[in-house]
Amino acid sequence: MQILTFAEVCQRGEARGKRVFIRADLNVPLDDQGQITEDTRVRASVPAVQMALDAGAAVMITSHLGRPTEGEFKPEDSLAPVAKRLGELLGKPVRLQQNWVDGGFELHPGEVVMLENCRLNKGEKKNDDALAQKYAKLCDIFVHDAFGTAHRAEASTYGIAKYAPIACAGPLLAAEIDAIQRALANPKRPLIAIVAGSKVSTKLTILQALADKVDGLIVGGGIANTFLLAADQPIGKSLAEPDLVEEARKVIDKMKARGAEVPIPVDVVVADRFAADAKATVKAVAEVGPEDLILDIGPKTAEQLADKLKAAGTIVWNGPVGVFEFDAFANGTKTLAMAIAASPAFSIAGGGDTLAAIAKYGIADKVGYISTGGGAFLEVLEGKTLPAFEILEARSRG
Repeated sequence: MQILTFAEVCQRGEARGKRVFIRADLNVPLDDQGQITEDTRVRASVPAVQMALDAGAAVMITSHLGRPTEGEFKPEDSLAPVAKRLGELLGKPVRLQQNWVDGGFELHPGEVVMLENCRLNKGEKKNDDALAQKYAKLCDIFVHDAFGTAHRAEASTYGIAKYAPIACAGPLLAAEIDAIQRALANPKRPLIAIVAGSKVSTKLTILQALADKVDGLIVGGGIANTFLLAADQPIGKSLAEPDLVEEARKVIDKMKARGAEVPIPVDVVVADRFAADAKATVKAVAEVGPEDLILDIGPKTAEQLADKLKAAGTIVWNGPVGVFEFDAFANGTKTLAMAIAASPAFSIAGGGDTLAAIAKYGIADKVGYISTGGGAFLEVLEGKTLPAFEILEARSRG
């Protein structure tokens, strides 16, 4: 994938004195008082802004926030708290600009202006061509730095990239592209993927796509229960999708035909109800009773899988393998998390629950790359070409 990066543009001196439009992901959680409760995304946007300032540019930055109705401004939809926080992080004022689509506002090199919530603009979500052209007229350089929106073709993520004089990837997006290529396009073998979640149906296309690529496919959560059924094992009253057993078998057979495997759990942790204080019992898979609820993989299975992860060349991780929020059913996820941390493999992890597990076990600095985009990360695993990558690649070819 050949995509022009903003770093290259700056190195060539092409940003000096120019107007740079950065599309960031600043969709942060706010409390009832409109205060930011978690500012990771704001902090993550700083390198692109600083890169532009260091290069002598005038900087515009925008993002969506929440789910506003296009054309209807409400105070809770405002990026005002984000502008304030970004200003604190940069050590300089960040002016909030409303009604910015038609331009007419002043902006000089060395200044940063926050363009109000782009989802308020009529035509943003539908990637309206006329709106995209107006966006493009505001700038000399468009910088896409919001991987979390890379799977959506909207006016501020796709349309503007068609018309801006220069369109390139910001440091966050460029890092995502590098990590994805390293993990999936040219992986060091063996390549092991962990795909876990409550339903096979939500991850079926990912499982099918990975079945062609990976050397080992570890399934967890409710997905693993459907695979246990496909292997003719009892699951009691556990969450599963019996109508997708045949699809699970196809994945197993496809992998087997390539000399790859889907390791099926040999033991599991069961309870009689889904609750934090439910009694946890370890059972061999064959001994799971009709009233049992499988809530985690067992210790033998966890150790076997950990050994595979420690011997891997590349690891892709999406989803905890048990109900790790309940300590009695967290051992499987913790064991695999620690194995990933200890493995010499390049690891890439993504998805909200996965990030929560990484935070819980304090291994963020031991994971090769943590993807910031949930939906975008899943679409990459499905083998889809993301609209943002597609348009930036087209523009880099001229």
